[in-house]
Amino acid sequence: MNKIDFTACPECDLLLNLAAPEVGDKAHCPRCGYLMQRPRKQSIERTFALSLAGLILMFPANLMPLVGIKMLGNTKDGTLWSGVVALFEEHLWGVAILVFLSSILFPLLNIILSLLISAHLYFKKPNRHLAHWMRWLQHMDEWAMLEVYMLGIIVACVKLASTSELKFGFGLYAFVALLIVTGMLASSLDKVLFWRQIGQLRK
Repeated sequence: MNKIDFTACPECDLLLNLAAPEVGDKAHCPRCGYLMQRPRKQSIERTFALSLAGLILMFPANLMPLVGIKMLGNTKDGTLWSGVVALFEEHLWGVAILVFLSSILFPLLNIILSLLISAHLYFKKPNRHLAHWMRWLQHMDEWAMLEVYMLGIIVACVKLASTSELKFGFGLYAFVALLIVTGMLASSLDKVLFWRQIGQLRK
């Protein structure tokens, strides 16, 4: 007796036969149009390389100066971490925690999980935690919001440009590079392929 595999649409719960589209094609739910699958070329290899690059960029992006402000002869550099500390010192604990989680912790966890999963799949090393890591990674996508923090930096620079002299630090360039890498990482990760490979390793 042949085994038939089904999958449920996350939007409308319609049961569908598992599709196998080619790279470049897309599989949509016939009832609601939800994008079910979009295979990526060399997804595991690209995810592994991009997550490794993102992990390296996290350190200068968080610890090196983003913007230096010169006003009345005094210069002060600001880093991503010092911004969080400043919010805590101003007793804006809720905002500080939100900025820390969305711009530092969750992006870091997202990159680490991507690196761990893709490395195990690339080297074909089974691990009993792979499925748990993959579920956590899917939830992290909703909370890692580096682009929102980047928008805040741009707005702050525009407002300060007329009253002070700004100097962009290496941390800002690393942060922009990290933003590009995380965007490429999100588009390169083929979740259906990853789950399929995880299932094969568990066997």
